[in-house]
Amino acid sequence: MSAAPLLPPPAHGMVGERGLNLYRETRGQGPDLVLLHGWGMNAAVWHGLPADLTLGHRLTAIELPGHGGSPHDPSWQGLDDWADVCLAAAPARAVWLGWSLGGLVALAAAQRAPERLAGLVLMTATPRFAQADDWPAAMDPETLARFHEGLLADPAGTLERFLALQVRGSEAARDTLRLLKRELAARPAPDPVALALGLDLLRNSDLRPALQALDCPSLWLFGARDTLVPAAVGADIAALLPEARVQVIAGAAHAPFLSHPAATTAALLSFLWELET
Repeated sequence: MSAAPLLPPPAHGMVGERGLNLYRETRGQGPDLVLLHGWGMNAAVWHGLPADLTLGHRLTAIELPGHGGSPHDPSWQGLDDWADVCLAAAPARAVWLGWSLGGLVALAAAQRAPERLAGLVLMTATPRFAQADDWPAAMDPETLARFHEGLLADPAGTLERFLALQVRGSEAARDTLRLLKRELAARPAPDPVALALGLDLLRNSDLRPALQALDCPSLWLFGARDTLVPAAVGADIAALLPEARVQVIAGAAHAPFLSHPAATTAALLSFLWELET
């Protein structure tokens, strides 16, 4: 695992609050950076980010509906609803970083309120997570369907199996899985209804048609060994969005910011510095 100084724990500067229905944590000073976690996780997953990322930035980590300290409102039924409540909890203008499902939500937010996003970082995320004839570098829809079925019988076990799938292939699989489990256990268990809806969003959403209208700078980070969002999709992103920056983290799987924090942070800081100079 790459060594890097870590952020202090929440008691040393992370401020939690219920911001317009969703729970959020903030720390640091400077230009705003919004963080959206992935399916089944919570904002605690960002506590392991290298401290370099907070130098000159204010981080706002928002917990998705039904995850961590955020409630799940039955009226929030679609991707647009999730994007809208995240926009309501976010600073007026910021760079948004979304990991996995959080990336899908961030991309929807960029399409719904482009004036609110100064930039967009999609980490192991894609405009379409499910395979299609014209989109082969993606997840088998049957895999997502099996996870959906498993939620009905065993929510906790299904979530644990998904965590294991996220690290499969990584050079640091065991350590990364340990970190994911630790951060998941740091907050209330996610709402099973929100988990099922999140899987539906991953399985059914396709934001490719609107991708070319994206008018903010974007960085797409992939893990070379990711089995959920194969790095090969980067070539498809580059074809759809020629001005995007696409980068692959060598040796990483689906959670490069945990398994390879130094390389991931270097890519993020390079992108942020370009936006701010």
